[in-house]
Amino acid sequence: MSGQRPPGARSIDQLLAEARSRITRVTPAEAAQRVAGGAVLVDIRPQSQRAAEGEVPGALVVERNHLEWRFDPESDARLPQATGYDVEVVVLCQEGYTSSLAADALRSLGLERSSDVIGGFRAWAADGLPTTGGA
Repeated sequence: MSGQRPPGARSIDQLLAEARSRITRVTPAEAAQRVAGGAVLVDIRPQSQRAAEGEVPGALVVERNHLEWRFDPESDARLPQATGYDVEVVVLCQEGYTSSLAADALRSLGLERSSDVIGGFRAWAADGLPTTGGA
């Protein structure tokens, strides 16, 4: 395995910057306001992280590997919350990195109102917003 990056390949920092250039990122407080206004807060963290750190009451849990299938309005596996291309989805991960990539994937599916939480669940909890559970 060579250390040479293949032509056209990008680093994860580049992928993250590109994704973030195409989405809206919101603070935990802004995310809570959006949810109060009807947005769907989607927690994409694996069960082990949710068990260890806690959860946001009312958040829809859709682990990352299922997200696109559950929110594509044309997918047979879509959730009832995937009401169409105008649904507002706010994606939450542990620290706000994976959620940026996930929100951009939803944007690519046509869900233009997808955003993610800056700092993720840890920032949400640190800001004193509601959480439950955790070790």
